Amino acid sequence: MATPKTPHEAILLAARDVTKLTSALDAEMLGTALLGSVYAVAEHDRADAVRAFVGDFLAATARRRGAAATAIRQVFAALVPDAPGAGAVRPGPPAPPWSAHLGRVRLTGSYAYGDVYGDQTSYLATFAYEDDTGGGEEHAVVALVDHNIGIAKDIFVGPAAPIVGQVREACGGDELIWFAEVPPARLRGEVARHLAFTDDLDELPDDGSLATDRALVGARLAALPANGPPAPESVRPLMDAERDRLQRDFLASPEAAAARLADASGVEESSLHFCLSLILDYAGSFPDPEPLRWSPMVAELFLLDWVHRRAVLDMDDAAMLPRVVRAWAAYATRVRGLPATAAARTDAAVVDMTDEFARLYATGERRSTATAAVAQLISDGVDPNDPAAVDAWIQENRDRLGE
Repeated sequence: MATPKTPHEAILLAARDVTKLTSALDAEMLGTALLGSVYAVAEHDRADAVRAFVGDFLAATARRRGAAATAIRQVFAALVPDAPGAGAVRPGPPAPPWSAHLGRVRLTGSYAYGDVYGDQTSYLATFAYEDDTGGGEEHAVVALVDHNIGIAKDIFVGPAAPIVGQVREACGGDELIWFAEVPPARLRGEVARHLAFTDDLDELPDDGSLATDRALVGARLAALPANGPPAPESVRPLMDAERDRLQRDFLASPEAAAARLADASGVEESSLHFCLSLILDYAGSFPDPEPLRWSPMVAELFLLDWVHRRAVLDMDDAAMLPRVVRAWAAYATRVRGLPATAAARTDAAVVDMTDEFARLYATGERRSTATAAVAQLISDGVDPNDPAAVDAWIQENRDRLGE
């Protein structure tokens, strides 16, 4: 068999047995896997790359009359109906029995489940073909959204009944996991919004079916109502008034009193307010700002990574910060009404990571270049708020800063 000379020929070779498949679902699974290779190697805007590839493929194979070529053209047109030329694709002859059922599905359920902290939410939608004989079995589309990094971390398609059953069973006996029905438009909006971030990643998350199932998931999302949540750029930021309200409410809380923060004064009060500003800055750095979403993972990302890259702490700040985080996390979980177990786990996690936080502060090994420069500037007695002094210091230390 001759080696394919173009990507289009490689697709035709890989799809040579498509007409032997017995259902539209099998054909769509083959098609989405083939397009997954295009999605995976795209350097940016992967969904657009797949759309462009399908358009090019349909144009390049327009004169192919073989049954397999005609069938895979239909599959691609069903999976990516907004690709150039997709609307002009017509079946056969000869056409496989399943070709009339491509994409002809109806929603049978839409759900969401996740941890009570809000670190991750999985969205699950089930679909059945209008004709399950030629279409295939009822199937589930699942998308895992990671709110700490703001992307759809994984997606996959599989048999509906066992997936829904396993999810219900897993959620039923764990107070730290929730499960609920959600409106289809909400599901579409949330998954599509986070997939848009994923599509533009330089590197995809490992060990998942994100690439191979992306086209089919996109096609199923398009079958749902479109009036979901706002687009990323219109998500409400954390405003100054809200920051002030949260700080006042926290300082008046029993958690702040228990940590002996409410009566802080002098240097300790200054460090307290600086630490609170860091916590709120950190919350504002998320795609969906939520200052009360604290968990063991959020605390770890903050104490062992973000704060070292983004802030310059003195010894008083470093001593104060874990204490403030423990109190803030306890306050946040109470306000959100989370189980006591959730609060206890977060508190224990902060205690466990305090020594590592102190070590990273002492070594400075995770400081960014800019943060390290500011730390050195302060160490040299230069006021960061004095532009002339800062400029003079930069001129004197240009060689060292270059290194």
